[in-house]
Amino acid sequence: MTAALRCVEAVEEGRFDGPALDAVLAELTAEFAAGAAAHDRDGSFPFENFSSLHAKGLLGLTVGPAWGGAGADLATTLKVVRAVAKGDPATALVLVMQYLFHASVDQRAVPDALYARVARDAVENGALINALRVEPDLGTPARGGLPATVARRTADGWSISGHKLYSTGIPALTWLVVWARTDEAEPRVGGFLVHRDSPGIQVVETWDHLGLRASGSHDVILTDVPTPLDHALDLRKPGELSPRDAVFGAWPAVLTAGIYDAVAEAARDWLIDFARRRVPSNLGAALSTLPRFQEAVGTINGLLLSNRALLAAATRGETTTAEAGLVKHLVTENAIQAVETAVRLTGNPGITRHNSLERHYRDVLCGRIHTPQADVVLVGAGRAAFAAATPS
Repeated sequence: MTAALRCVEAVEEGRFDGPALDAVLAELTAEFAAGAAAHDRDGSFPFENFSSLHAKGLLGLTVGPAWGGAGADLATTLKVVRAVAKGDPATALVLVMQYLFHASVDQRAVPDALYARVARDAVENGALINALRVEPDLGTPARGGLPATVARRTADGWSISGHKLYSTGIPALTWLVVWARTDEAEPRVGGFLVHRDSPGIQVVETWDHLGLRASGSHDVILTDVPTPLDHALDLRKPGELSPRDAVFGAWPAVLTAGIYDAVAEAARDWLIDFARRRVPSNLGAALSTLPRFQEAVGTINGLLLSNRALLAAATRGETTTAEAGLVKHLVTENAIQAVETAVRLTGNPGITRHNSLERHYRDVLCGRIHTPQADVVLVGAGRAAFAAATPS
């Protein structure tokens, strides 16, 4: 039995054979890395990567066993995300959104029959899901405000209209969780589960960013999109927060940070290979023999070691929900510093598009964009420290 088949079997049965999973992940890293440069250059979506992930049973990794998934824990999920991200971080970002939805389904108030449909769609058909939240006027919803997207009651459900930005993975999504407010006298806010094939959905291909160019994070315009009544998820009054499980609170921070930690690791590997192969005629030896190259790689390894320790602590539940934001911030900044160290050291070879280091640098910078951003994390951590301090 091949490693790939053992992995599929392990996922289906909710168990993991470590060596089999590791072998499959190594194959995926190499496969995705081989196509990453081309997708980055033309901004095309890597559909074939998701076909591979589905074939190996990994799109249902965090779906519960009751629906045919693996119900994987955070540590296993992080391992998969890092392997994918080391090959192609754009693919990993779409995958993280998939994993987060299914891992947090208990907090989303999804009717059982409806979730069973979505979950089995992921396991059996490779269906992808993501939340559409950001809007042109509002910006990131994490900083407050009401969405302009409106869900209007109809005789048999809802009619949704609005404009969403940065809809990661939209070329391949089957399900959209559209953040909207109701048109009720006292509006409520929540997600509305919309099938991608519903009428009234227009994708405008606007994504042309510095990094993660293959993520397909285009605009989506919804015009009177019909949605069944029970597809409204966890509607609440504005400002009323849904309860968050303290353990799950680490998932978004850990998995997002894991993407960029893996990018930094890929940059480190490129640097080592470059330094070992590059033999300047005036030196007569490989660059890897120079103390300054050895020191730089040692510095990078120290940053990656710090990241491993932080991520491992968070996956074991040793950080609070508030500290999870700090983990995301610190891991991301360490990853950026690691790649910048490699770029500074290599000069022109480090910033030519003929080498992958230039792409790793553009990709790793995207880590600062994801919620929570640095200012929110650091202000929150400072306030918590002052509040916890005992008055002298």
